[in-house]
Amino acid sequence: MFKKGDEVQQAMPGSGNRSLAVDAIVLKPSRLDNKLNVTGSVLANESLELKSEVSCKITSISFIEGKQVKKGDLLIQTDDDEILAQLTKQKFNRKLNNDNEFRQRKLLEKDAISQEEYDNALNRLNTTEADIQLLETQLSKTRIRAPFDGVIGLRFVSEGAYISSSTVIATLYNISPAKIDFAIPGRYSTQVSSGKKIRFTIESDLIVYEGEVYAIEPRIDPDTRTLKIRALADNKSGNLLPGQFVKVELILDSSDNAILVPTEAVIPEQEGKKVFILENGKAKEAKVETGIRTANSLEILSGLKVGDTLLTTGILQLKAGMNVQISKLD
Repeated sequence: MFKKGDEVQQAMPGSGNRSLAVDAIVLKPSRLDNKLNVTGSVLANESLELKSEVSCKITSISFIEGKQVKKGDLLIQTDDDEILAQLTKQKFNRKLNNDNEFRQRKLLEKDAISQEEYDNALNRLNTTEADIQLLETQLSKTRIRAPFDGVIGLRFVSEGAYISSSTVIATLYNISPAKIDFAIPGRYSTQVSSGKKIRFTIESDLIVYEGEVYAIEPRIDPDTRTLKIRALADNKSGNLLPGQFVKVELILDSSDNAILVPTEAVIPEQEGKKVFILENGKAKEAKVETGIRTANSLEILSGLKVGDTLLTTGILQLKAGMNVQISKLD
């Protein structure tokens, strides 16, 4: 192995022991992330279109477009006058029927009336109770409340408007955290699981965001042969908006002891690949098996070891056994 500081003899031109000047590197363990780069999109954590369950007239709107609301906040009030009137009537009936049921029960205990007469009184009371419950349910439908914390989008109705169950009033979004949807080739399905980390960027933004896979579709799409994946990312800043295009980097696995060599130092051959290393001042061929390719490097799975001196230039002129002179050693 060639070491920095070693003195190299400069062969004279025309001598029989002519050497080739090359650059070299001493192989060291490196960190290597096996990662996929795909595209995806941002989804809201929760979202829904606000609609009324029944046809009615809006009497008041209690939210401001684009503002935060809390779960349970009153957003829309619709006309409830008729229901309130019916509810008041039934509550009076309940008191009357409750008093009548009490009297009939006392009379039954003294055998002053028949069981049938008492049952009719009890039925009237129970029917009134059921009517009140029905009216209270209908009354609750006149008040549209926020089902979760979030941000209200633009509204599409005004006070006094008559709406049906199909009318979209506005959309409510919860965007913190944000969901990141993307898909990877199905062949990587065994290498991804919940808890895997992702990094991603959004359009026109250099900030690198981080997320974590939390859900994986339990099937590979037969048309695209891809696996759908969903991750969660912190969005307290509010920069991630539903519908945004994202570039996702999914880290499948990592190694801290990978051997990486410059791509240009690897020579493809019909029966495989080879590189040249330095041994006793001469070039020596080494058959190698490669793995992951990065932007500028190749992972070496076999054929080299940490500490080997790899020749990186003059590759096309090198031959096994040729004398070499190291011009630059990294």
